[in-house]
Amino acid sequence: MRIGIFTDTYPPFINGVSTSVVMLKKALEQKGHDVYIVTVNNENLKYKYEEDEKIVRIPGVPTGIYDYRLTGIYPLVALNKIRKWKLDIIHSQTEFSVGTFARIISKQFRIPLVHTYHTMYEDYVHYITKGYFNGASKKIVEYLTLFYCDKTISELIVPTKKAYELFKQKYMVDRNVYIVPTGIEVERFYKENNKQLNIVKKRKELGINKDDFVILFVGRIAQEKSIDILLESMPLLIKECGKKIKLLIVGDGPDLNDNKKYVRDNKLEKQVIFTGKVPWENIPEYYLISDVFATASTSETQGLTVIEAMAASLPVICINDESFKETVIDNLNGKIFEDKEGYQKAVIELYKNKKLYAQLSKQAKNSAITHSSKYFASQVLEVYNIAIKNYKGLKIPMIEKIKTIFKGDKNE
Repeated sequence: MRIGIFTDTYPPFINGVSTSVVMLKKALEQKGHDVYIVTVNNENLKYKYEEDEKIVRIPGVPTGIYDYRLTGIYPLVALNKIRKWKLDIIHSQTEFSVGTFARIISKQFRIPLVHTYHTMYEDYVHYITKGYFNGASKKIVEYLTLFYCDKTISELIVPTKKAYELFKQKYMVDRNVYIVPTGIEVERFYKENNKQLNIVKKRKELGINKDDFVILFVGRIAQEKSIDILLESMPLLIKECGKKIKLLIVGDGPDLNDNKKYVRDNKLEKQVIFTGKVPWENIPEYYLISDVFATASTSETQGLTVIEAMAASLPVICINDESFKETVIDNLNGKIFEDKEGYQKAVIELYKNKKLYAQLSKQAKNSAITHSSKYFASQVLEVYNIAIKNYKGLKIPMIEKIKTIFKGDKNE
């Protein structure tokens, strides 16, 4: 099968979606399929084709949010390149920008389009509204989500039951919605596959002692991640467990400076370590030097970091949210909490109860195996086959009106 994956984010830009796409591409290729990527050029406003990796990068405009770029520029040279791929299926990983290009290509060349919904957009409205008109903005988000995820695609994939219920119970869509949990290359996080890592040395570089108990958070440092719960719990955890308790925060984001200020103001510099942005290839070592993984975020669709943590044999301490319920089982591979006090209690219990910690650690790794990239690819392929079988050439009225295909250099 010849598969085109359209995504706004792809390495060197790293987030959950780009990680998911990389894993899917690799797993599909291992099954003998040809996989092509269409994404944004993160460097400049130029078209670029990477022949070895079969990647088309179209001009990307900086958004001012991290290194994230969007585009409304669809060069003719890119369209001609994609035409020559003779794709059997298109899989879009974004509703907008490159996602719009996917819908144009699908319509233009009559190729079935599968879409994966990754982002619970209603949880991000505050970035735009700054607290004003949230109700009206969420209705707009609902309208756009329904249009892009219902009216312009052949089949829809969501990673969790939480996202499934958004479409079926809240948005009341009358279409097939397939729950396909995103897979990861779990082997990448196994201790036995990282024998070159000197855990004691790496800990020392970060100001962490050999016998410290390290709570890890990996992700975007932003309001919707509720990192404040983890930070505000540190004084009590230190009081109950001593100064061997450390909080390691890996990532970058708009709230990083505010969080650092909180740590300074509360004299927690020796107990809370911020790494900032970390290269994708180095992420496993931060899991492997830690003892537990914690998250209080309720804005996830799935939370790939939870699976990564489990693959590294870390018990997960997470808030009670639908996005984690299919992954984290209380007292089997982690602990589930309802509020700040529940989080504190869970950390203290795992710190003091070595037997329980060892049991949860072992089961965490076993649980991660079911989220392998190979199994993920097999499930996605099933949806591709359904889309191809049922495709009837959907009409996409809004896209017919889009006039943003700019003429580019016809030379390839």
